[in-house]
Amino acid sequence: QVQLVESGGGLVQPGGSLRLSCAASGIIFRLYAMAWYRQAPGKQRELVAAITSGGSTTYASSVKGRFTISRDNPKNTVYLQMNSLKPEDTAVYYCNGVYVVQNYWGQGTQVTVSS
Repeated sequence: QVQLVESGGGLVQPGGSLRLSCAASGIIFRLYAMAWYRQAPGKQRELVAAITSGGSTTYASSVKGRFTISRDNPKNTVYLQMNSLKPEDTAVYYCNGVYVVQNYWGQGTQVTVSS
């Protein structure tokens, strides 16, 4: 079956860095557009960053210049490098994969930015 498994979340101080990973299985990964979303308590889920099958990237304005999305097709993995983290980046981060009508989500990983 299809699985998207996130890892790399945790507690970090403001100004710190984290790298999230999302390992995919059960799909032809190279065909999928991949994205990271996040949801903070009491807020709607929002798009953080996305990368197409061809490698083009898109970022939310709130993270542009601080976060970088990348993918490693042979490893079936998408990454989110997060630098200069702020308390407002605190949220559950979700991995998403889309190809035509197929749309899959991971279970999420918690990122907490606090001193």
